[in-house]
Amino acid sequence: MRIIGIDPGTGILGFGVIDVVKNKFKMVTAGVIRTAPHTPHDERLEEIFDGLTEIIAETKPDEFSIEKLFFTNNVTTAMTVAEARGVAMLVARKAHLPISEYTPPQIKQSLTGYGKADKKQVQEMVRIQLGLKEVPKPDDCADALAAAITHSLMSRLKD
Repeated sequence: MRIIGIDPGTGILGFGVIDVVKNKFKMVTAGVIRTAPHTPHDERLEEIFDGLTEIIAETKPDEFSIEKLFFTNNVTTAMTVAEARGVAMLVARKAHLPISEYTPPQIKQSLTGYGKADKKQVQEMVRIQLGLKEVPKPDDCADALAAAITHSLMSRLKD
């Protein structure tokens, strides 16, 4: 099974594609889609749509996992991230991918066993699970891979 994980954001949207074979994870690709800060918001969303559409076309995932918007003190940031999430989910829908959503505590719990783990602990578990020498950078990329790994682990529980 091939899973794409998404860490949503307007300025930086992280993505990570993994293959799952016999309960082992292998990173296919990972990175970020960056949009320029002073670009009009609608253009930034279009860049996310186009970039993610291309990534999905190239990597051909079977499933789509995205981090849910959890809580934020900044309503403006929450709104723009929610819009980026919507665009990412639309891309997945148009590609006919099943969509699964996970909160940050669910992702932390599934990777570390502790729902309040810090970012470094999650990133280290991503590195270990994928057999990488270093933690994927930037953080958004590692977070997207964590969403993909979480989906695989959570899917096993449903079976």
